[in-house]
Amino acid sequence: MTEIAVQPPRTPVTRKDVARYAGVSTAVVSYVVNSGPKNVAPATAARVLDAIRILGYRPNAAARALKLGSTEMLGLVLPDNSNPFFAEFAREIEIAAGNHGYALLLANSNGNVSEEHRHLRNLASRQVDGVILASNSMNEPVTRNILTSDLPTVLLNQAVPVPGMASVGADFRAGAADAVRHLIGHGHTEIALLMGAGTSTITDERELGWLDALAEAGLPEGPIARAPFTREGGYRGGQRLVRGAHRPTAVFCSSDLQAIGLLRALHEAGLSIPEDVAVVSFDGSAESMYSWPALTTVRQPLADMAAAAVNAVLPAGGKTPLTHEVFPTELIIRRSCGCDSLPTTPQRNA
Repeated sequence: MTEIAVQPPRTPVTRKDVARYAGVSTAVVSYVVNSGPKNVAPATAARVLDAIRILGYRPNAAARALKLGSTEMLGLVLPDNSNPFFAEFAREIEIAAGNHGYALLLANSNGNVSEEHRHLRNLASRQVDGVILASNSMNEPVTRNILTSDLPTVLLNQAVPVPGMASVGADFRAGAADAVRHLIGHGHTEIALLMGAGTSTITDERELGWLDALAEAGLPEGPIARAPFTREGGYRGGQRLVRGAHRPTAVFCSSDLQAIGLLRALHEAGLSIPEDVAVVSFDGSAESMYSWPALTTVRQPLADMAAAAVNAVLPAGGKTPLTHEVFPTELIIRRSCGCDSLPTTPQRNA
């Protein structure tokens, strides 16, 4: 009978093992693993990294978090991470967090308040160092109870301040007004609004910007189609606008994703863009560059807003400053508005 040798369980490789193998102190191993706080000579660092690779050393994240009093992780909750705008925003936030040495945990609420609450509780239980949240449920008592705890939080996509909360947002109203003024400059007098439908009872700043530009020009309000911030929402809203008694000659869309759906509705109706209906949208996502025609759009400065959000949730002293930062937008001119030029790179509207 052949005996089968039973291997004893392998004990985890420790920092001491790595230090012994590389011929250095445990402090030097820590400096290499943590990229500081002290510099290590390149040749010595190379020996330590070789020892880590050969021995298969894995730092103990839980022990490190206990020692530092920080998990070095941030939570990010988005309403729809399949939306190209939010996907790009998440990437910029991940880059900004990484610049501070933090990892990012991403959760998708699907625009559902209950899901949002579940994710917030889950992130809090995992002891993340802060939460970055894009939410339409700030008036929900449960949401505010969760966020008024000791967990540093900053709100994304906020057009106006939220009392008691730090927040970051673009100047939605001014950006929307710029877009509508551009359409007015093309001679349009019947400009519709394709407005995203959310849970908030407060009038969206993009709608106010649309109204501002029309009032300045002495123009009447055009038709409004309210629909979800999705391609499907834009498509259905576009169908309603096309079938209306007075078809507009131009449409301002509250998001690029809606505009993509609108373009399909216009094409199916046999309408030419921009000859029959001009279109301008909001967000400035990469998807807006590859529609046909390419969308003239109001671009939000995602990298700057992402850096501000991360800085707000990780301030010196560990207390989130209750500030509201607003960033200017930029009108990117392409073909859908009626401009003849087809720039190879985005250009700012003069």
